Amino acid sequence: MEILMNPDAWIALLTLTFLEIILGIDNIVFLSIVSGKLRAEDQPKARRIGLLLAMAFRIILLFGITWVMSLQNSFFDFDWGFVSGGISGQSLIVFGGGLFLLYKSVSEIHHKLEGEEEATSGKASNSLPSAIIQIALLNIVFSFDSILTAVGLVSSAEPPTGFGPAGALEIMVGAIIISIIIMLIFAGPVSKFVNEHPTIQILGLSFLILIGVMLLAEGSHLADLKFFGGTEVHSIPKGYLYFAIFFSLFVEFLNLRMKKKGTPVQLHNNKIVDEKLTDDDLTN
Repeated sequence: MEILMNPDAWIALLTLTFLEIILGIDNIVFLSIVSGKLRAEDQPKARRIGLLLAMAFRIILLFGITWVMSLQNSFFDFDWGFVSGGISGQSLIVFGGGLFLLYKSVSEIHHKLEGEEEATSGKASNSLPSAIIQIALLNIVFSFDSILTAVGLVSSAEPPTGFGPAGALEIMVGAIIISIIIMLIFAGPVSKFVNEHPTIQILGLSFLILIGVMLLAEGSHLADLKFFGGTEVHSIPKGYLYFAIFFSLFVEFLNLRMKKKGTPVQLHNNKIVDEKLTDDDLTN
């Protein structure tokens, strides 16, 4: 009850909840695309299971935060002249998650551009167990990123400089639960919107490619990779990445709104004509 009477705790809770929702956007996009390939009756189930898995992984990792921090320790150091570094458990998980996200995003874009999905329209091109396995694998990576952000934001030092270990844990668990509940509420409408607009799907997959590249850079940075005697790999600031994502979404929403306002027009013999007119109408 003491933590509830502390205004700083409420500020930390709201801030962390907001950050968890922002960091969960990529999770919802991935959920939307993977669940969109299931049968209609299985899609809500996949989204619920995916988000509940995300919550479970994050809470479990919070209670095992000592083990999570131990994964930062290098277990294999190497120096091959042109490249050096130290591989840790954390760098392997993050780097592997980036590779998986890149593979999944590029393959999905390939399928859409080649028209393979249209050939199987009306049929589920994925199974529920397969979708859940993909979601679970990626949730592990996203959970590590989320937990490290939470631990960095909420101080576990003793009062008055912090909230104490127990208080910090309560704030982080509360923020995770609240953010997942909010995402559960909005996951359905977001998935419906994404799956109804092919341009949003491609945009979402492009975001996942960006996030995959960010994870590769972050994994390389965690492994302290250096090339040719000292060129270090730096992580990509998340603020830049999410600004690019939100700006692209804003432009696409403007584009969709412009399309809804009326039928686009085109010039024919220096006259503005309705695009719905047929070639015979234009000839006449």
